[in-house]
Amino acid sequence: MTMEIREFHWLMNIVQNLDVGLVVLDKAYRIQVWNGFMESHSGRLASEVRDQGLFELFPDVDKAWFERKANMVFKLNNRAFSTWEQRPYLLRFSNYRPITGSAPYMYQNLTLVPLADFTGEVTHLAIMIYDATDEAMLITNQRQG
Repeated sequence: MTMEIREFHWLMNIVQNLDVGLVVLDKAYRIQVWNGFMESHSGRLASEVRDQGLFELFPDVDKAWFERKANMVFKLNNRAFSTWEQRPYLLRFSNYRPITGSAPYMYQNLTLVPLADFTGEVTHLAIMIYDATDEAMLITNQRQG
């Protein structure tokens, strides 16, 4: 096995096992990549969601808000961010953390990353979803107490 193939295999293994959600969308908002974090929290396998529309699979996503954010990434070839304080989540996942079990859902921070092809044109968008529930609950409890 060549070193490049071995390194690619390692990289794919890391992506699947990250404690961060990774979704790649094309310009029509069809899902191209869906990692293990996303499978665990959504209950949907990558094979079930691949080539499916994000808004059709998850109708509770605020389409107008997300399209505005994503369009800026596509057009400007620049990252965009959203924190749980701006919008609690992109995809409503159950909170699974034992310490913050009282949270009604998983609070999420997002990073949207442009993915360019070999010509430099941004053809896809990566979304990284970070579980920010612990931070959100801590800050929320401090504000209330």
